[in-house]
Amino acid sequence: MTGVLNTPASLAAAGLVDPDAAPALEAVAARYAIAVTPAVAALIDPADPADPIGLQYLPSPEELVAAPGEQADPIGDGVHSPVKGIVHRYPDRLLLTATHACAVYCRFCFRREVVGPGGAGGLTPAELDAALAYIAGRPEVWEVILTGGDPLVLSPRRIQDLVRRLADIPHLKILRVHTRLPVADPERVSEALVTALSGSRLTLAVGVHVNHARELTPAADAALSRLAGAGALLLSQTVLLRGVNDRVEVLGELMRALVERGVRPYYLHHPDPAPGTARFRVSLAEGQALVQGLRGRYSGLCQPTYILDIPGGFGKVPAGPAWIEPAATRLTVTDPWGGIHALPEES
Repeated sequence: MTGVLNTPASLAAAGLVDPDAAPALEAVAARYAIAVTPAVAALIDPADPADPIGLQYLPSPEELVAAPGEQADPIGDGVHSPVKGIVHRYPDRLLLTATHACAVYCRFCFRREVVGPGGAGGLTPAELDAALAYIAGRPEVWEVILTGGDPLVLSPRRIQDLVRRLADIPHLKILRVHTRLPVADPERVSEALVTALSGSRLTLAVGVHVNHARELTPAADAALSRLAGAGALLLSQTVLLRGVNDRVEVLGELMRALVERGVRPYYLHHPDPAPGTARFRVSLAEGQALVQGLRGRYSGLCQPTYILDIPGGFGKVPAGPAWIEPAATRLTVTDPWGGIHALPEES
């Protein structure tokens, strides 16, 4: 298979969707971008409608069904965007969105209304100048997070120029990059791209979006090794998704696979209420039970922080289970196996 599959017809021709379903999927494609790389297509089992890789990337008519509470901007990027390309929600860090293009388009994406060919687009040179001027004028900003879209779809030349300009801002110390590319299109994580990312005084962290252990192929391993070899701190970003990773053993397998590759389990995101994504959402109680199941059964190295991004732009908070609760006379604590114990009064 060659080339990115970006239409229902091309997905049908590749055997990834039923040809009879392709006309109905045209309405989905008219609203939300589609892209499946050869690396991802090779992982999908077309005979399994519940395949966890296919669910993440293949369009469904359910995406056009609105559910209560869904929002075009579910985490409130817009209300925290002082200039185009900047989202400044926290004092010491901000997002810089240089592009809204991705190598693949996840069907649960919280920015699905703005990414893709018909979305918000990239920054013009003047808009990028304004965004960098905003960062330069705020000495409290310690970390810049390149996001999108996927910033690593930019050419090595453009990335090198952007990193150089960020490194010229004296108060910046950390450059974090959020990307799907190491698993979605690992060959594009080339030595030239890695050199462009890492060739500055800034400490480099790379947040790798991966939701299932099957995404960690030998090619993905090689991409991660290239990043780690350049000194990047590798972190994982995982979205909790019904049908994909909403079982303790599936999450545990993924977290172990990440640790084995030198990737620190970082965030397990509660799914955001983006339009047409109800089929993926689990309840907070279900998510907390899954996180509780990881504790004790899997190494402490394999424990991500379960995170809720409060709808409306109010920020991220840990959403894990409460292990310590008030009781009648003192606090009680639940152990990893469900036992309840009273704590000493001085606790």
